[in-house]
Amino acid sequence: SATWNGIPLKHVSLITLTFQNSALILIMHYSRIMPPVNGQRYFASTAVFLNEVIKLGLSLTLALYDISNTAPPNTPATTLFSSLWATVFAGDSWKLAIPAMLYTLQNTLQYVAVSNLDAATFQVTYQLKILTTALFSVMMLGRTLSMRRWVSLVLLMLGIAIVQLPAEEEALDMSSLKDAQPKFYFPRTMEQLRDLGSTAAAQLVKRSATYEGIKEDVAEEHPQLNGSVGLMAVIAACVLSGLAGVYFEKVLKDSNASATVWVRNVQLSFYSLFPALFIGVLFKDGEEIAKTGFFAGYNWVVWTAITFQAMGGVVVALVVNYADNIAKNFATSISIILSFIASVFFFDMTISSNFLVGTAIVLFATYLYSSYDRRRSPPIHIAEYEKTTIE
Repeated sequence: SATWNGIPLKHVSLITLTFQNSALILIMHYSRIMPPVNGQRYFASTAVFLNEVIKLGLSLTLALYDISNTAPPNTPATTLFSSLWATVFAGDSWKLAIPAMLYTLQNTLQYVAVSNLDAATFQVTYQLKILTTALFSVMMLGRTLSMRRWVSLVLLMLGIAIVQLPAEEEALDMSSLKDAQPKFYFPRTMEQLRDLGSTAAAQLVKRSATYEGIKEDVAEEHPQLNGSVGLMAVIAACVLSGLAGVYFEKVLKDSNASATVWVRNVQLSFYSLFPALFIGVLFKDGEEIAKTGFFAGYNWVVWTAITFQAMGGVVVALVVNYADNIAKNFATSISIILSFIASVFFFDMTISSNFLVGTAIVLFATYLYSSYDRRRSPPIHIAEYEKTTIE
């Protein structure tokens, strides 16, 4: 019944989630394939770290607001901060460091995936996390799945496999080659020759007098998508998502302390800072960052992607509070369709029958998995504290 400017918050949260999902994937993908900023492409490790910093700030603000609503009027700010500190670090909250580390690694793999897959293919394939979450819930929580859900999981794998099939190459029409003439350009004047030499010299921006490193320069300027690397990154991210989510729920079930969704987000973001900083920024890219700088390769596109990713956890929490899981999956399905349409227009994505058929099967499997089942087991409540930023 909650409204915002007369509009039900259920509808507002679902529309926001749909837009956030679609826009985030597209912006992240473009940020990884766009021309380098000042000859430098940004490090994914710095983006993951800044994402956690921004998310921690947002979660702290909302958690403090939540506490202030339940506190007596005119409560000092120091008292509110003390209450929040005691709630965040109460009991066995340190156990959340394990799922926080898994989520951080998952976010890193997402950057690897969007760097090697187009936005629509990534988003469809990423629905594989439904399968991994279900399997880990059976193994770790002892849940039982109905026959309908097992069928939906099989359909999900089938649809994703069809999406990953290479498109059939068009048959080469030999008759079209009869009139084809090779096109060569021969400079006929000294001015044309000088222009041609100037153009060739301008292309060798970083290297001169040697061919060493030219492949690296070309790959930096024009990154090529590697479908195999992207697929492996998505599968690994889905496995980590399922494992972290189910482990997170197990910790919550075994814990006697109760906390709001905003406090849980604070805990996860806080413990995520350490692996993001020490493993990602310092250990993995520390040497290169020391040479080029922490914010090398950053522009408004990169900052937009980081901000959208940080807002993902907040949007998911709003959807869980004001809508339901079925509506959430419906919003995710709509975002997949929007990402597909946008990829065709903005990234010249090739429409293949494999992708259309596979996507349709994945959308149907998602609907079938989340649809009402009279004999279904108690619902999985992982989404209530889900930290995953891409749905």
